[in-house]
Amino acid sequence: MTRRGVIIGLAALAMGLLAVATRAAAPIEASPAIVHVAGGDLRGAPAVVPGIVAYKGIPYAAPPTGERRWRAPQTAAAWTGVRDATRFGDRCLSALRNDREPGPPRSEDCLTLNVWTSGSGAKRPVMAWLHGGGFQFGAGSNPQIDGARLAAKGAVVVTFNYRLGVMGFLAHPDLDREGPSGDYGLQDQLAALRWVKANIAAFGGDPANVTLFGESAGAHALGILMASPLAHGLFAKAIGESGAFWDGKNGPLESFAEAHARGVAFAKRMHAASIADLRALPAEAVNAAAPWDFTMDPMVTVFSPNVDGYVVPAVPAARYVAARQMAVPLLAGWNAAEGYPFDRLGLPHATAAEFRAAASAMFGTDRIAEFQTLYPAATDAEANASAARFAGDIVIAEQTWQWLELQQRRVPGHVWGYRFTHTSPYTPVAAHITEVPFVFGTLTPQFIVGSTAPPGDADRALSNTMMSYWVNFATRGDPNGPGLPPWPAYGSDGALQEFGATVAPTADADADRLRFIASFRRDGVLPARWRAVP
Repeated sequence: MTRRGVIIGLAALAMGLLAVATRAAAPIEASPAIVHVAGGDLRGAPAVVPGIVAYKGIPYAAPPTGERRWRAPQTAAAWTGVRDATRFGDRCLSALRNDREPGPPRSEDCLTLNVWTSGSGAKRPVMAWLHGGGFQFGAGSNPQIDGARLAAKGAVVVTFNYRLGVMGFLAHPDLDREGPSGDYGLQDQLAALRWVKANIAAFGGDPANVTLFGESAGAHALGILMASPLAHGLFAKAIGESGAFWDGKNGPLESFAEAHARGVAFAKRMHAASIADLRALPAEAVNAAAPWDFTMDPMVTVFSPNVDGYVVPAVPAARYVAARQMAVPLLAGWNAAEGYPFDRLGLPHATAAEFRAAASAMFGTDRIAEFQTLYPAATDAEANASAARFAGDIVIAEQTWQWLELQQRRVPGHVWGYRFTHTSPYTPVAAHITEVPFVFGTLTPQFIVGSTAPPGDADRALSNTMMSYWVNFATRGDPNGPGLPPWPAYGSDGALQEFGATVAPTADADADRLRFIASFRRDGVLPARWRAVP
């Protein structure tokens, strides 16, 4: 069996175990309060942590069905009586082939959110989570991101769904006649944040103290929104885990012209003479016609964020270079082995010679010697290891590091960086996404690395530390607090807080490689010619 086959098989097993464990979890308390929001009254249910109540499946926008498919999110209809908010709403349609993520059904009617709180009356910091999944899959209901444990630390936690794949990011000239097309998934995120701003006080949250946090595509979306004028005032702090600008090996964020061309070609492939024809097709059929898997770069092969001129006025990193992004505190970082699931999104590396040739085509013959110093490839085995490092750097680490650098110029002294290096039987590789269950305290099975080992004492201790840092940052814009190892703000020395065998500041072990990649940016923008590199 191939390595990919092993990962998928173990992932399926882990997800199955996770689903069973989730069904077995029993509520702990009774008689949760009824809260009133703009649409009406809601009744929640006790969460899996004593004293915390969860309100699930709350509509933050109208179902994007029928004529509302591929339109900006509309106001949700009000309801009469007390709405049951004890179950998650449907997840948005997933473009991922053979998606085995556990949870409720998937449908087009999916624009709902979830809130975990210890009660109304107070003004607690709000933490709104943007889920990952390459803008192709994922949901706010994944057991990995259950908000109860962060809420027990003193926050009000929100997770939500947003439209994905072709349902969320189709651009087309005909759609532009109805309003800005292309980035409906990002417009959903803005609508959810507006709902939070208007309603979170009913759950004990402070609408003036919202921290938007996310991982992978969620962090990319956060970085993009920080560069969008439409997001100003919707959140006060940002936490980005493994992502920043949605650029990388294929250069900058896709242009609107490229997104248009993709949309027009898709309509022709579906034999749709008009947008009305596309809207008349079953949502499942439209979604199935634009599938994605981990061998495909979601930035340039399928429907995902683009420079639509509305939500995204320009390439995000260019807005940061011009200091036109939000001036908010930022906590961001990446994991030591980000390349683990992304080896096919880097450079070809079947042999050392192939790897060196691809690098020469990408970076130029005048820079290849420098590249080989940083990513040695004297043998096939060495090339394979370097290719994994390069994939993690180009897909995730370089832009996350660049985010820290640029935001530190904007708000010096209010930026914190980290590097997650922790390994254990529970987390045998510090791969992409493995930090998420530590941040939420859920410590669910680590499906990306195929581990079904239970967490140990060291895992639980690190999770408790990370949750405290994250909630402290959401509370006052500084992760430091009593009983925690000191975490210095990100500065000219580039030191990062390491989450590994110890928790302490350390020199950035990846800095030289990341600076090399960053040297190809011009005014923040990576070369568009990289699109043509194999």
